[in-house]
Amino acid sequence: MNRMKIIITSIVALACIQLVAIAQQQPLSPRKSAEMMLNGKKISVDYGSPSVRGRKIFGDLVPFGKVWRLGANKATHFTTEADLMVGEVSVPKGTYTLYVLPAESGWKLIVNKQTGQWGTVYDEKQDLARIDMKSEKTKAPVEALVFSLAQSGKGGMIKVEWDNASAWVNFTEKK
Repeated sequence: MNRMKIIITSIVALACIQLVAIAQQQPLSPRKSAEMMLNGKKISVDYGSPSVRGRKIFGDLVPFGKVWRLGANKATHFTTEADLMVGEVSVPKGTYTLYVLPAESGWKLIVNKQTGQWGTVYDEKQDLARIDMKSEKTKAPVEALVFSLAQSGKGGMIKVEWDNASAWVNFTEKK
């Protein structure tokens, strides 16, 4: 009887340890963020970072010429404490959802006023702007989607890289 209690207790303890280990595993598309300061004002991007995991991304999983949510799971949010000129477009301070219209050459960044939704919910009527981005192939594959915000001249640059693609657009504070 004592031996049976020890065996059952051991099995339960091992099961609990395994459940804790499973609960601590990283999600397939973890949330990440990028941020920078521009003239004392914070600019940030919060996004889900999917991985390539052996798939063909652009032109297949992410078709050219179709709006893509620019991340995974919950929508990608762009927040700025400054009024900006992104490319040639005025973007007032606030929080927006980012989408992209990828192409084999030259992408369009879509700044959308609707926020808080799942990434696949897209309402074109909520678009603030569609902004031309420069794009090129990366020198080496990028396994996990990554956004970067960096100083560039008197302003900054929003850059996104994934798989074999890199796209970016410059911005400045609107005076």
